[in-house]
Amino acid sequence: MPPSSIPTTTTAVFLPGLVEPDGLEVRTVPVTPPAAGQFLVAVEATGISYAEQAMRRGRYYGQPAFPFVPGYDLVGTVLAAGSPADAALVGRRVATMTKTGAWTGHALVQTLDSVVVPDGITPADAETVVVNGVTAWQMLHRAARVKPGATILVFGANGGVGGILIQLAQHHGARVIGAASPRHHDALRSAGVEPVDYADPHLADRVRELAPHGVDAVFDNVGGATTRTAWSLLAPGGTLVGYAIIEAASGTGSLTLPFAKAIGQTMLWNALPNGRRATFYDLWSGHTLRPARFRRHLEEDLGRVFALLADGTITANIAARFPLTDAAAAFSLAESRTLNGKVVLLP
Repeated sequence: MPPSSIPTTTTAVFLPGLVEPDGLEVRTVPVTPPAAGQFLVAVEATGISYAEQAMRRGRYYGQPAFPFVPGYDLVGTVLAAGSPADAALVGRRVATMTKTGAWTGHALVQTLDSVVVPDGITPADAETVVVNGVTAWQMLHRAARVKPGATILVFGANGGVGGILIQLAQHHGARVIGAASPRHHDALRSAGVEPVDYADPHLADRVRELAPHGVDAVFDNVGGATTRTAWSLLAPGGTLVGYAIIEAASGTGSLTLPFAKAIGQTMLWNALPNGRRATFYDLWSGHTLRPARFRRHLEEDLGRVFALLADGTITANIAARFPLTDAAAAFSLAESRTLNGKVVLLP
């Protein structure tokens, strides 16, 4: 794209500090040309995940200093490439994992973290399966290595990751028990999931009624006591995959200790001679130390998810759509915990 057609300014939503959703600030900022290894992307869709909700409270491990532009992933069209080797992708639609910086009209993104979106998938639909889809696929197939015919338990079954994980697991031939608030149980039943109340003090008993011999895998985003319960529900040879510690992130105090405890508990469990296994999934593992491997897995795994989305095997679960400039209202709705699916922002 010729430089004259690239805008000089764009709109961005900033998280200025520890504010309520209505404290988000919409600003006009300059557009910066891409450096080597970067794309300049015209953002067509981004979204709101639990990560941004934690960042708003200063409760996301490793988040940048305030003020900053949130946004964990995006879908958009490449306007310019910083490296001649990437110039062929100018004009193509890509999906990018960003961790921060996606809530804007134009974003600088890393080519390492970007994957071409196949034709026939809308930007909003593609957005729902970028980070959520990669996370779900890798937890199911790389971390837990779930086999067809297995029974799995998914915490956060109504969330963005949970919704994609359920569809991928069912496509793979697995039976799904979904832990969520009762308000979401009808929707889960309609999706072929056997729901349980995540806050039920007798949750373990209820799961054992459904799976008397234990479950083959548990996907836990809560942490703490829930993780210990999840471990007790595993069948011989089963795998516990933790991928968040919402319990700690929702509280106060340092996040370092809860993460250290989670990793330490995982190591202790794995030392037991009972055939069960625990792991803590990190989406960004290997990003810095093994970039070629990280890129290969990202392209393979997101490519598989996009293919399933394109042929209708899985569907995008969009709870609501908002203009980017209405990010405050979108954020408030996302934090209400009344939704089934992802809130999408459209610049």
